[in-house]
Amino acid sequence: MEHLSIASDNYVAFTFFIGTMAMMAASVFFFFELNNTSPKWRTSVLVSGLITFIAAVHYYYMRGYNLETGESPTFFRYVDWILTVPLMCVEFYLITKKAGAKVALLWKLIFASLVMLVTGYFGETIDKDNSVMWGVVSGAAYFYIAYLVWFGEVANLAQTAGTQVAKATRVLAWFVLVGWAIYPLGYILGTPGGLFGVQLVEDQAAATHAMDIVYNIADAINKIGFGLVIYALSRKED
Repeated sequence: MEHLSIASDNYVAFTFFIGTMAMMAASVFFFFELNNTSPKWRTSVLVSGLITFIAAVHYYYMRGYNLETGESPTFFRYVDWILTVPLMCVEFYLITKKAGAKVALLWKLIFASLVMLVTGYFGETIDKDNSVMWGVVSGAAYFYIAYLVWFGEVANLAQTAGTQVAKATRVLAWFVLVGWAIYPLGYILGTPGGLFGVQLVEDQAAATHAMDIVYNIADAINKIGFGLVIYALSRKED
């Protein structure tokens, strides 16, 4: 296969490359630190490594796809998200488990994240004519997750679990509220329906390229940041 090089002005491919390397490095770090981690936090750190490793593999393929076609790898991005975002939700269950978190909470978080992603994919690719409807459903699932981690069951369990878990959960909740908010914005800009039927940008190609860059940076920050919060928690005791 012909070697595909990244042009100096191809910022989309460059951020795919940076994302690949950053998340692979994070995976190596999390995996290597497992033996130095307390057994009660080991699974959480392992999941953090799996999240960044899965993302690194997908980013490697997304970079190649983008270089070969010049298009946004929407399908591969959603495959990545449908694997990694539920795992990020699993982290909330794992760190509150000692405070009595039930498996039912785990399934609530996983189900809501899958609804958010599947409906988002439908609106962005399969049924663009009804992108507003799919976007509303996806947004509702997102806000349900945000409610659980800010005011609902996750937040209450975190307070019971102790000071350090409560602090870590609050930081992770900020990632959900602020870090994840970039994805609905990308959906709004990237679908024909725009914001409730109002087209926000005329040059969709330019908007897609811009959002790919933002997505890539946000993905790296969110996934690695999630893992580092879990890692920091594993080094503290209540």
